[in-house]
Amino acid sequence: MARRWLVTGCSTGLGRALVERLAQAGERVVATARRPETLAELADRHPDTVVAQPLDVLDPVACAAAVATAAERFGGVDVLVNNAGYGQCGAVEEVSDGELEAQFATNVYGPWRLARLVLPLWRAQGGGHAVFVSSVAGAVPFPGLAAYTASKFALEGLAESLAQESAHLGVKVTIVQPGGFSTPYGTSAALPGRRVDAYEPVEGPMIAGLRAMHGNPELNPPELFAEAVHRLAGLAEPPLRLPIGADAGQFLTMALAARTKEFEDVTAARLHVAASAGDR
Repeated sequence: MARRWLVTGCSTGLGRALVERLAQAGERVVATARRPETLAELADRHPDTVVAQPLDVLDPVACAAAVATAAERFGGVDVLVNNAGYGQCGAVEEVSDGELEAQFATNVYGPWRLARLVLPLWRAQGGGHAVFVSSVAGAVPFPGLAAYTASKFALEGLAESLAQESAHLGVKVTIVQPGGFSTPYGTSAALPGRRVDAYEPVEGPMIAGLRAMHGNPELNPPELFAEAVHRLAGLAEPPLRLPIGADAGQFLTMALAARTKEFEDVTAARLHVAASAGDR
């Protein structure tokens, strides 16, 4: 049976690839974008199963309208994919209050708002699946991406809390952690309005790497993400976290190993101090 999807951020990149895959599989999708005309051709090819819906996740009215469209057109939502987002470049000293607020408004507040709007449907229908598109940056900090990294750490905290709060309602939650993908994400990442030359040695290479992502054949193709998320939705017991891309696993393994070693080193030092204090 075809599932009912609500997907944000579908004009390009990972979101667009996902909607293309879902349409091919005959799934029913409300595909959203700030510029819905970018989805018109896709909706025209699949008029019975794909609805192009305007949505800026910063707009509470538009968010409510997108959920209402899914309920009216398809009778509900089975899978919510919170994919819309962008990257704010800049070291901590460079990023202004306004830039930080805008980053969190898109990457955290928008997904929170949509989850809150969909949950009453899921309580009524006995379940659903929330997919939060995070990043390896949700576990691995990168220099020059402080605001983006902080927003993805926060997004994962939101998702984990939701998983604990709503499991008894039949709601499943998955945090998707993509590695490097050949998408426009890097070219559209925003630079801070204020630059501090002292951070260029660490920030410059990161920004250059981001700008080189789109069209890079050495990175993961968006179709890999689309196939993985489509399969994820078909699992009876989906995982809480799903790294996508070989590099994602490498980044996350290294981060976990580093944190484990740090914890072991600090714990050992504390035990030594406690033992020494006891001897006195």
